[in-house]
Amino acid sequence: MKYLLYSIILFAATVFTACGGGDNHTDVSLNTPEEVKAEKAATPDAFDASFADGMTETVYQYYLKLRTALVNSNAGDATSAAANMAEALGDDRPDVRMKAQAVADAGDLEAIRTAFADLTTALEPLFTEGITDGVMYKQYCPMAFDGAGGNWFSDVSDIRNPYYGDKMLKCGKVVAEIK
Repeated sequence: MKYLLYSIILFAATVFTACGGGDNHTDVSLNTPEEVKAEKAATPDAFDASFADGMTETVYQYYLKLRTALVNSNAGDATSAAANMAEALGDDRPDVRMKAQAVADAGDLEAIRTAFADLTTALEPLFTEGITDGVMYKQYCPMAFDGAGGNWFSDVSDIRNPYYGDKMLKCGKVVAEIK
């Protein structure tokens, strides 16, 4: 009888310990659908373009984060991505680094978008000469800057306008596929 009682106690202690019967527990919270959608919108898709060097690929990654932040009208994320891009450019491309830093220092969203247009122009030779595989899309919005128009680069052909965000999200067209 003692053996049976000890066996039951030992079995119960093992089950209790294995099932986390103590105070050690992890709180798990689920994101709301709105939070999941916002996180997805803030994260650029994985791009399929490859570049001749790691610096250009890193700059392109930060460029996509910057563009996505502007699509989402998020000045803080845009400023952060631009600052990271300026740092990644280092001393290799001082002229482009200045343009990236100008975006980071711009302040309000409209000034950031204006500086982003200048940065895009400065980055075009780096991207077009450096791409070795895959595709990137040069896109254009004819309404940006009071009808003067504005270009940007994307990793997908779908239009997501960084100059107007959700005000005119799909305004624009693909003007070139860069391979």
